[in-house]
Parts: sequence; structure tokens; C-alpha cells
Amino acid sequence: MFALVMLAAGLAAGSLEAQEWSRFRGPNGTGLSEAKTVPVSWTEADFNWKTTLPGAGHSSPVLWGSRIFLQVAQGGEVAVVCLDERDGRILWRKGYPQGSYHLHKFSSFASSTCALDAERVYFIRQDGNRMFLCALQQTGEPAWEYPLGEFESQHGSGHSPIVFGDLVIVAADQDQAGAIVAVERKTGKLAWSIPRARGDADYSVPCVLEQAGKPPLLIFNTKDDGIGAVDPSAGKVVWSTAPRVLTMRSISSPVVAAGLTFASCGSGGGGHYLIAVQPPADGTGQAVVKYDVRKAAPYVPTPIAYGGLLFLWSDAGIVTCLDPATGAVKWQERAGGNYFASPVCVDGRLYGVSDTGKVAVIAAADTFQVLANNELGELSRATPAVANGKIYFRTTGHVMSLGGTKKP
Repeated sequence: MFALVMLAAGLAAGSLEAQEWSRFRGPNGTGLSEAKTVPVSWTEADFNWKTTLPGAGHSSPVLWGSRIFLQVAQGGEVAVVCLDERDGRILWRKGYPQGSYHLHKFSSFASSTCALDAERVYFIRQDGNRMFLCALQQTGEPAWEYPLGEFESQHGSGHSPIVFGDLVIVAADQDQAGAIVAVERKTGKLAWSIPRARGDADYSVPCVLEQAGKPPLLIFNTKDDGIGAVDPSAGKVVWSTAPRVLTMRSISSPVVAAGLTFASCGSGGGGHYLIAVQPPADGTGQAVVKYDVRKAAPYVPTPIAYGGLLFLWSDAGIVTCLDPATGAVKWQERAGGNYFASPVCVDGRLYGVSDTGKVAVIAAADTFQVLANNELGELSRATPAVANGKIYFRTTGHVMSLGGTKKP
């Protein structure tokens, strides 16, 4: 009975999320939107608004209704900031001490993306070597805080939670023994925890795997534990690959297409690759790797599935279109630039934001076509959000809104 309740709750959350952009890469992390009012090309004069943020960071924006949420860091604090999506006004800011900890040169002290439901904003914060899963009311008042314990990583913080049913879930993988943690979203009380192996910190954000006639599962990518599926109603791993099928750190998030789940890994020294995982037929036991992609695979950007195709946007700006069922490459072309942000797909068009703020727009089709190249004019390592018929870009110090039906 509990499993049926969780299934209904998960499906309900999914249907709500289709109207919002309430987690990293929007509905179930797919990065997909069917908005018809986002332009292909633009100039700065076309922005609905551009707001200067009270701090810097790479936290991607998320939205619920008319409110935008993201994180910034400034003066020894990390803060959650809420903006009005209609005019970009900052509605409130809630700051916390960030302490001192090691940070990767390309990261920031505000790199985690928040998750939302209709009442609260959920986020990860780090204070020195301690990590916390926190909740605020959407109006800015504190709701609860759950300590995740000591945290150690060469790269610093950057984990992002998701909301599933009545749970908030985060994969707190780190250099020490970590855990997948689920807490009740209304109370912050622990629901379940799954230990993770000691190893390199991974930053992958889970997604939901829905299969006909089966309860939903959560897919997690890690180097040391492999690719695994968790039953959220019981807090148990029901299937997984062998450990270390990914031999390097996993930062990009899982994607589901053609009955397979996709995960990538890499390092600053190169050698990135992507694997396609076939879940076990009976839903339990060991999953197997069906194929891998070794040429121009992404390390940080998450792939995107659309129209029966899978698109890989590599860190070095090489875009690959392939058949997700077989791995056959249909085209592989250079978009130019270097990328940390993951692409999003809006009405059949891929939008990729380079770290210099160039936005390349490419047709999400089986033939390569560059539709436009645009400029944000500032460094950007955040993934855009799409909601209310608009796209929202976050640079290091600004948020900007573009598209939608303009007022006469």
C-alpha cells in the first residue's frame, strides 16, 4: 500500500513539475520545455529584465509560480536569494556562514541548485567541513535543517537535492564514506539513509525511472558504487551495475532514453566517457553496460534526450547526436567554446551556454544546424531555467529573463 501511495505521490509531483522548473534541469532533470515564446536570437535590448545579484556563484535558477530561487556567496556567507520572475526584483535574501574549505578553481561557494515544492525551497549549504540539508518557506522564514555530517572533497560543495513525493533526497557522496539521504519534506525528519562507499566525491543529481507496471525508481550515478536504482518507498537499492563501471568522478546527471540509463564520468586530465546501462529484466540484481561512447563525451554537462535522439554536449564544445538505443553516431560537430552548464532543449532547439556567456542554439535534429549564436556578456557556469514561456539565464553576477508574451 505504501508503495502505491509513493507511486501516486511521485506521479503527482511529476505532473506539477511539468508546469514548473523546480530542480536542476527542470522536470525530472530532463532539461526539456515545449515553450513557444523563447527566441532563437536576441540582443541585450530584448531582455525582459536583468538583475544584479547580491553575490556571485554558479547555482542554477529554479522557479515555482512567480518566484525564482538561487544561491550566491559574498563576504563569508552563502545565501538563498528569491526574485520576482515578473520584474526581477529581489524579494528576500537569507544568509548563512560558509566557513573555510577547499574549492576547485572553476567552482564557487554557491554552486548547488535548490529544489522546490509549492511551500518550501530546499538547498544544500556547507559551513567549513560540515554539510546541511535545509528548508525555508518560500517567503524566506526558516522551516528546518538536517545535518549531513562532516564533508570532505577536493572540489568543495555542489550537491543538489530533489523532491520526490513527501521526501527531499540528496546524494551526499564525498571523499569519505557518504550516504544517500531522504528526509520528510514537511518536517526534516530522517526517512531513510543508504551508505555510500568512500572514494571521490560525485555531484550527480538523481532522476526518476518510470517503467510500465512497476513502481518508480531513483537513478544515481557514482564512481565507487556504480549506477544504481533505489526504491524510494523502502530506501533500498534494487539493482545496480558492478562497482566502478565509471572509473572517474561523475558530475553529470543520469538521463533515461530508449529503455537505457546514461551516465558519464571524467577528470581534469581528460579521458571522459559515457556508458549506456541496461536495467535487469526482472527489475532486481545487476544491470549491465550495453555500450560506451569514448569520443568527445561530456564530463560536466548532462546529456539531453529529445525526439528519439540523444545529444551529448562536451566540455570542449563538441556536440554529438546519436541513436540512444544503439550508440550509432548521426553527427558530431563543434559548437565552439568551453562548457560547464548543461544544455536545455526548448521547442526542439538546444541552448548551450559557454563559460564566457556565449549561447549557441542548435537544432535538436538528426542533421546538424546552427540556428544562432548569442552573447550574455559575462562568465556563466549555470544551467538555464525555462518556465512561464521564458528562459532565465544566470551569469556569475546577474540573472536575466528572455521571451514570453510581451505586453503591448
